[in-house]
Amino acid sequence: MRPRSLGTALLVAIVACASLFVSTAPAGAHGFSSVVYADMTAPEKGHVRVELALEYDLLVVSAADVQRDDRLFRQGTAAFDSGDAGPQAAAIDAHARTVLAYVARHQTLTVKDGSACTPTQDGRTRIEQRDGAPYAVLDLDYRCPESGGAHELRSELFPDSEGYVRGTKTIVGYDLDLRSGSAGLDAEHPSFSTRESLLSQYGSFYRLGAEHLYTGIDHILFLLALIVGSRRLREIVLTATAFTVAHSVTFILAALGLVHVPAGIVEPIIALSIAVVAALHLRRIWELRAHPGDVADVSAGPLGLDRAGWIRLGVVFCFGLVHGLGFASALGIDQSASWSLLSSLLVFNLGIESVQLAIILLTFPLLAVLRHRSAPAGTWTTGAVATSVCAVGMFWFAQRAFGL
Repeated sequence: MRPRSLGTALLVAIVACASLFVSTAPAGAHGFSSVVYADMTAPEKGHVRVELALEYDLLVVSAADVQRDDRLFRQGTAAFDSGDAGPQAAAIDAHARTVLAYVARHQTLTVKDGSACTPTQDGRTRIEQRDGAPYAVLDLDYRCPESGGAHELRSELFPDSEGYVRGTKTIVGYDLDLRSGSAGLDAEHPSFSTRESLLSQYGSFYRLGAEHLYTGIDHILFLLALIVGSRRLREIVLTATAFTVAHSVTFILAALGLVHVPAGIVEPIIALSIAVVAALHLRRIWELRAHPGDVADVSAGPLGLDRAGWIRLGVVFCFGLVHGLGFASALGIDQSASWSLLSSLLVFNLGIESVQLAIILLTFPLLAVLRHRSAPAGTWTTGAVATSVCAVGMFWFAQRAFGL
């Protein structure tokens, strides 16, 4: 295939993908996935205490629908609209049987031989704010048969018939069966046993991190904007490193409970970052065509970057800080995590980095070949890609910032 034909084919593929991204934009937002927290301890023999935190509105809608309790739906949604924690907790407590039946049906705890533990609610419901949303916190007491072995938790909470939740991650912390640690569950891997090895537990967080990036269309488009705007391998390595360092810093700070920014601010900025980084490449192309003799060589300056390259590196770093908050939001991190969970979150971040590296290794060589075989076609194609990415980023920004 000749260079110009290759460029045309690549452009058609990119435009088609961009159109798909725009049409599925709402599904790509972080707010359409939920996070459930389950902290498990054993206060005495034959009992397991689980502090379960679930998004209030999802719990109300799902429990009311599955258990066919219209009164819970009316009272619970009215309390949610009021924004007052008191009526919200009262609505859950007034329909405690309905809520407990729903939870018991979708989250089960068993002992080693498969015998089921029976849950009861201990005390009243508490309402807490997590990641900008009200969470209902239930203290559950599971009475378990004495098996002398491990316990297994299986969680299939959400999505239900509400139709706007695409998936749920359950973050489990436990101090049980003479072991302590953490685990991450989702629809594909809904169960966890305390007899699992530490390596297996870390593997679940690595998988969650990898899945979050390769299913996160906005983060992938940001990486694509970085790649098309990098003319040499050195430049993509530097910008990718700046992005990695920046988002790792804010991710860890969020996990330590030192930084928290509402998702309503983070998500529009992530969308804007896609458009800005793509626009920087379009500006570079315009300068090259308008003043071909005045554009500094990419090898000039410290680390082989010219002035425009350093500006781009700084922009990428700043936006990387915001993307780190987006990664933290994917796990609902808005308060200090335990040290055992923190190590798992670092593995989650490693999963993100692995997919990021894979995307770079797959995409950058193709664009590099295109540039070297035919400079005009390469510039035309990368410009078309950057234009498409910039348009999608601005569309998402308007959608997330102004609800369009």
